[in-house]
Amino acid sequence: MTTVLGSEVILAENLTMVTEFLLLGFSSLGEIQLALFVVFLFLYLVILSGNVTIISVIHLDKSLHTPMYLFLGILSTSEIFYTFVILPKMLINLLSVARTISFTCCAPQMFFLGFAITNCLLLGVMGYDRYAAICHPLHYPILMSWQVCGKLVAACAIGGFLASLTVVNLVFRLPFCSANKVNHYFCDISPVICLACTNTDVNEFVIFICGVLVLVVPFLFICVSYLCILRTILKIPSAEGRRKAFSTCASHLTVVIVHYGCASFIYLRPTANYVSNKDRLVTVTYTIVTPLLNSMVYSLRNKDVQLAIRKVLGKKGSLKLYN
Repeated sequence: MTTVLGSEVILAENLTMVTEFLLLGFSSLGEIQLALFVVFLFLYLVILSGNVTIISVIHLDKSLHTPMYLFLGILSTSEIFYTFVILPKMLINLLSVARTISFTCCAPQMFFLGFAITNCLLLGVMGYDRYAAICHPLHYPILMSWQVCGKLVAACAIGGFLASLTVVNLVFRLPFCSANKVNHYFCDISPVICLACTNTDVNEFVIFICGVLVLVVPFLFICVSYLCILRTILKIPSAEGRRKAFSTCASHLTVVIVHYGCASFIYLRPTANYVSNKDRLVTVTYTIVTPLLNSMVYSLRNKDVQLAIRKVLGKKGSLKLYN
C-alpha cells in the first residue's frame, strides 16, 4: 500500500501542468498554407466589408429603421466580433512557425465564442419577427415594439455569454497535464477537452445539454414559426403576394440552414467522435463561409438593402458634385 501511495506521489510530482497549447491548425498541409492565407485573408476582408456595409446602410437609411433590420444590424455586429476572435490568429499561424497560444488566452478565445451562440439565438428571434410580421401584421407594432426588440437582443446576448461562460468553466476546471497539441486552428471545445488528463464524461454531458438549449431549441422554434408562416402565405389569394411574402423569408432561411447545420454537426455529438480533418473542414464552413454567406445574402439578395445602398451612394455622389 505504501509503495502504491509512493508511486502515486512520484507520478503526481512528475506531472507537468500545461501553460500553453500548440495549435496544429493546417500545419500538415505544408506549402499550401501560403495559398490558404491568401484565400482566408481575402474572405475575411469580404466578411468585414460586407458586415460594415450592412451596419452603415441600416444606420444611415431611415427606411431600414425597423425591427427586422435592427436584428440584422446586431447580427452583423456580432459576426464582426466573432470572426475577429478566430480569424486573425488563424491567419498569423498560417505564416508562423510558433503556433502556440497561452492557457490564459485560450480560455478567453473560447469564451468569446459566445458571439456565435448569440447569433444562434438572434436567428431564432428573427424567425419570430417574420412570424409576427406575416401572421399578425395588425398587431406587429405591439408585438415587436422597440422596447420588446431591445429586451430580445439583450436576452440573446446574455444567454449567449452565460452559455459560453458555463462551457469555459467546465473545460478549464479540468487538469491539463502533458498533452498540449490542439488539433485545430483555434481553441474549440472538443479538441481542447480531449487533452484533459481525467474523466470528462460529466463535463461533456453538461456541454451537450448547453448545445441542445442554444441550437436545437431555437431551431425548433424557427421551424414552428415557419410552419405558421407557410400556412398564412398559402392563404394569400394572389401569386404576387405569396411571392413577396416568401422572398422576405428566403434570406433568413438560407442562413438558418447553413448556420444550424454546421454548428449541430460540430457541437451536438460526443467528443469521442471528434475527427480532426473532417471537423476542421466543417468548422471552416462555420467560421468563414457562414459569416460570408450572412453578409452576401443580406446585402446582395435583399432588395431593401440594395436600394438603401444605392440611395446612400447617390447622396454621397450628390454631395461631392455640390462641393
